[in-house]
This record gives sequence, structure tokens and C-alpha cells, in this order.
Amino acid sequence: MTGDPFRPGDSLPVFDDIDRAQEEAVEAASFVLSLRARGIRDTATLRAMELVPREIFAPRRFTDLARTDVALPLACGQTMTAPRTVAVMLVALGVSLGQRVLEIGTGSGYVTALLCRLGADVLSLERFGTLAESATQHLRHVEGNGQARIEVGDGLAARQGEPFDRILLNGAVPEISECLTTQLAPGGRLVGALSGDGAPRMVRIDRDGSGELRTEAGAGLRIAPLVAGVALTL
Repeated sequence: MTGDPFRPGDSLPVFDDIDRAQEEAVEAASFVLSLRARGIRDTATLRAMELVPREIFAPRRFTDLARTDVALPLACGQTMTAPRTVAVMLVALGVSLGQRVLEIGTGSGYVTALLCRLGADVLSLERFGTLAESATQHLRHVEGNGQARIEVGDGLAARQGEPFDRILLNGAVPEISECLTTQLAPGGRLVGALSGDGAPRMVRIDRDGSGELRTEAGAGLRIAPLVAGVALTL
């Protein structure tokens, strides 16, 4: 027999890896079941949230809370939206394979990763350079059926270029401006949240084949506001 004999106290990295993988699978399954229990039924969205590990995108000190339905603080005074709110908005957005999606407010990059897992080709705009850089690093650790490009920019400003099939606002705004709706392709859809006197409420805007817009208000959402402009620091 060749090689060093096993000695008590030696580590067993293979078995450790197997145990860790099993624990992560159980946590992911429990996470999805908790979302189902709170009314999320869309199979594609649940599958994406099972396969994209939120703990990769969460601040390290909050890793133990990543698979719970709570919002988490990010750098630059921003917030990582609670998973159920994210799921509700993704279900409303209705992403299909190969669609071009404009995401406004990259944050941690978690929602970007979910959009990619759903098969979207994503342009994500973030006003904080620090967050954009961090999200880019996080996205390198996950797989998706689509692709993502993160840029530092003002997602609420007018943009030139081809229209998008879907637009997702990761935050609440006082109103949905024409700068955003003009970026919707025929058959396109925008999902975001409108702030008001009470809690923000989800809003969905669809552009039909003739270019007409149809707006539909949804349920209240616990989501942070979106701010216009590019941060001069951070």
C-alpha cells in the first residue's frame, strides 16, 4: 500500500464537501418552500431562486440571513430587497428566454443573476460605482441562461438605442416617466413600484402592438426608493 496512512484528526475534504452540498440543497429547498407558502407559485421563478444562491450577494455579516425573507443592508446606504418582493416583481415581469431586459438599480446583483437564470439578456444600471463593481464580481460565481452587462449610470434618465422587451425598476419612484416608457418595445412590459402617501404599490405597464400603453396597479410592496442621477462618490 502506498501513500500516507489516515490518522485520527486528519480532515476528510471529500466528505466535508458532500455534507456542505447536502446542507445547501436542503436550505435552498426550504427557501423555495417558504416562498411557495407565501403565495409564489410560478415554477420558473421559484427554480431560479433555488439555483441562485442569495448568500453570494449578501454582505458577509448577514450570510446566515440570506435564505430568509428579509431585506438586508448594502453598502452606500442601499438595501437588498426581501426575496418575496423580488419574486412578486419577477412573476409580474414575465421574462422569456432571449428577451432584452433593462434593470434599473443593480444593487447587489442578485436580481440581475435571477434575470439571467430566467434566460434574459440584461443591461443593469447602477448609480453607485462601488455597488456596480461588487455586483460584477458576484455574478462571476453564478451561472445563467442569459447574459448580463452592468454599467454605472442614471437608469431614470433618457437613453438612446434599441428598445427593451422588459424593464424592471428595483425600487419605488413617484411616477413612471416617459423617459422609461419610450424604451419599451411593442409587446414590452415595465414593472416597478410607485411611491405615495402609504406603502409603495407595484405597477405594471404594457405596450401593445400599436404602441398604446396600459397601466395596472398591483399590491403594496416593501421596497426602497430609487434615486435619480449618478453618485459622485462611492
